[in-house]
Amino acid sequence: MQDNLGETAWDELRETRWHPPGAASADRVRAATYVSALEQAEQMFRAAAVVGTSTRPLQVFYGLSQAGRAIAAASTLQEWELKGHGIASINLSTDLPSVGVATDKPSSAGSFVRLSALLGSPVWGKTPVPLNELWDTLPENERAPLADRGSARRTPLWMEDRDLWDEPHPLVSVPVVGFPPRFGQGNVDRAMLDGYLAAFPGARDYHNYVNVQRDPDLPAMTVHVDGWSELTMNWQVQDGTSVDSATRLKYLRSMSHSYLGQLYFFPTVGANVATLHPLMTWWAVLHTLSMLARYQPGEWATHIDVDASRYATPIERLLRRALHVVPRLVLETLRQVTP
Repeated sequence: MQDNLGETAWDELRETRWHPPGAASADRVRAATYVSALEQAEQMFRAAAVVGTSTRPLQVFYGLSQAGRAIAAASTLQEWELKGHGIASINLSTDLPSVGVATDKPSSAGSFVRLSALLGSPVWGKTPVPLNELWDTLPENERAPLADRGSARRTPLWMEDRDLWDEPHPLVSVPVVGFPPRFGQGNVDRAMLDGYLAAFPGARDYHNYVNVQRDPDLPAMTVHVDGWSELTMNWQVQDGTSVDSATRLKYLRSMSHSYLGQLYFFPTVGANVATLHPLMTWWAVLHTLSMLARYQPGEWATHIDVDASRYATPIERLLRRALHVVPRLVLETLRQVTP
């Protein structure tokens, strides 16, 4: 049965409250913020589960916002108190995929900015990024674009890292899954692959890949069970020195993001040269949806009308998945900042 409320994650988060982790363990003010913010976050998510799409983005976003305050309180941030959003939605009345998302400058005390700094995630200032680009960066939206940008569309790539062999080797080799279905039709060469991977900083510096026999310029793309394409790719770990599987896995983790226990390459958005931390992508998308619901109720009602809007079911699906995905991601992120 699907864990619609992320019950396991909430159980584990609740277990931390009697003795908060990280910097909150030795600071009464941080501890009080940690405990209260997590309680509010959980109540927001439980409230979101019993309302419809009309108001759900409000509860889910503000639940995530409070969870962010708990993460900051437990982290090593010197200036850990979050003040304001640090992110803004622009042109809310335009077509949904084109709604712009901007951020405050890096020195801001806004929640989005300070958490981004903590997680090594970029902010991009006043030049807006279209909601559609951020939307595509969430794995849950792979099959549900707001606007299909054709060959320009980039969605996350995930790696199957469970089959790293035990013997020492200079390369870490993994199947990379999530290339567009058209790549599995045998019409992609190295130049096309490199052009596609230009948006994936972690993946583009590969050493080589499994190629079509007798033609090293043709990647041996295969069709994954989900219908998308996959390619076994290789990265050189330490200048050709053979290393054990633990070292190779550590290297793989260093160039990717963990997302609910799996390793992903995420694409960049806008003019950024680095990829967003997945928690911050959820933050940006949910903030935008909540601003629409709160300040543009007429447009929001139009967007979520399943009888008239192509956006309605993708929005419903994402908000439904947020109930169990976001709490798990909060727990994963908390562990990242409090080793």
